Amino acid sequence: MFDRDEEFKRLVSRHDQSRIEEAIRRGATRRELLGMLTAAGASLGFAGGMITLAREAVAGTPKKGGSIRFAWSQHGPSDTFDPILNTNTIDYGRGRLTYNNLCRFNEDLTVRPELAEEFTSNADATEWTFRLRDGVTWHDGSKLTAEDVIYSMTRHLGAETKSKAKVLVSGVKEWVKVDARTVRAVLSAPNSELPVVLATFHFRIVKDGTSDFSKPIGTGPYKVDDFSPGVRSIHSRFDGYWGTEGGPYLDRIEVFGITDAAARVNALLTGDVDMAGTIDPKAIGQVEASDGAEMFIVPSGACNTYNIRLDMEPGNNPDFVMGMKYLQRRDRVLEAIQKGRGSIGNDHAVGAAYGADYCGDQVIRPYDLDKAKFHLKKSGITQASIDVADVAVGIMDVALLLQSEAAKAGLDLKVNRVPNDGYWSKIWLKSPLHVGSWNMRPSANIMMTIAYKSDAPWNETRFKSDRLDALLAMSRAELDAGKRKEMHCEMQKIVSDGAGSLIPSHSAYIDGKSKRLKGFPKVPLAPFGGMEWPEYAWLDA
Repeated sequence: MFDRDEEFKRLVSRHDQSRIEEAIRRGATRRELLGMLTAAGASLGFAGGMITLAREAVAGTPKKGGSIRFAWSQHGPSDTFDPILNTNTIDYGRGRLTYNNLCRFNEDLTVRPELAEEFTSNADATEWTFRLRDGVTWHDGSKLTAEDVIYSMTRHLGAETKSKAKVLVSGVKEWVKVDARTVRAVLSAPNSELPVVLATFHFRIVKDGTSDFSKPIGTGPYKVDDFSPGVRSIHSRFDGYWGTEGGPYLDRIEVFGITDAAARVNALLTGDVDMAGTIDPKAIGQVEASDGAEMFIVPSGACNTYNIRLDMEPGNNPDFVMGMKYLQRRDRVLEAIQKGRGSIGNDHAVGAAYGADYCGDQVIRPYDLDKAKFHLKKSGITQASIDVADVAVGIMDVALLLQSEAAKAGLDLKVNRVPNDGYWSKIWLKSPLHVGSWNMRPSANIMMTIAYKSDAPWNETRFKSDRLDALLAMSRAELDAGKRKEMHCEMQKIVSDGAGSLIPSHSAYIDGKSKRLKGFPKVPLAPFGGMEWPEYAWLDA
């Protein structure tokens, strides 16, 4: 591939290159640039071509400086910098600003070392050893130690842990210190995906002994200057950052919520914010037509869920649950509400974006009004209510569509609109019928484990299956791709048929940003490229 930046550097001396780049940044005219290049010995014809190369090289070079404002779709009093308690994408973003993990995702969902400079396993993946980088410092100037890592990882273990991701590391017996820069995870069963797990949002490394997260200290690219849960956080560049050469680039980042979707788009279009999360697909054309903003869309397996708790009325009636499943207009949700940005769902959280472990040849449950009527009549239930907050794009539209279809089947389904603020702490997981919104996870096993394992804290419908639990453990230890695919196909059918989740579709991440804001990776695990942008993002003058 032709690299204009390298070509420019090859053809112009370092001294002249520096002068020309500086002139371009201050807005020098073409005539002035021609004069500089011809004075450096270039012919007039050659100089004309070099100006184009130089401008493109400068445009693609990250620059330091500037402040940005990031508006997310939700926030509330439960906002936290404690990684083990994170439930909201705004927490994930703040965590990436502030902390690091042992491992980090690439765009293809493979992992690379981060605070660990290397990691290895024994032959059967029952022990994983992590060698830590030397010279990493916390925001207070102290050095990263093995004790910091062991403390951070141990917080996810044991019966008393409050970790929201404890189910992902339930097979870890202990973390041990090997030497000053080496730690080891000892497992009770093989887990070939442990480095993948440790790259996810909840496994940030915090300082040994930290219990107060109101003024967090991390090793990440930005320091926390101010934090008011449900209001905002303010971050400034950490000049002692060990990571990206030349980065981080921005001086200041402000993070807060604008819960109204239209107001969030308007703030982006007027320049009041530089990043606006979760843009309604209906507003894509409006953003693309603007002078200063652009869409940032990443295909993914994310999904919204419409949850029926199986341990409460009316969800403890299997016919009610099955009747609701047959009421879903999956094609209409994808085409009319998501504007085709995504794929059809089948009432489990693993979509086509999960690749080899997605069972695409399984029959997707169709919309069938007659079957819905049969099951709902058999259930004897004629009224129900679902709590819905606008916590994700299109989630209310789908709920209203479900309400309309329920009426045709003889069910009076009330859509109870509830506030966004505090939804995840007050209503999610608690209400008999409620909504949820899932980011994609890096593997089908991790997604199934965190959403459907019998003891998973985020098991939204309280679904329990001994067979599913056994298959999850078996597939983690299975290295044969064909056998693992068979297990995942069985798991997807178990959940689709038995859990109380209604999942009509999977979606892309649809966000908006200033055209001046550059450097975003495209990791498909959360909005804005998996929230992996903080140390790479920069403002073009």
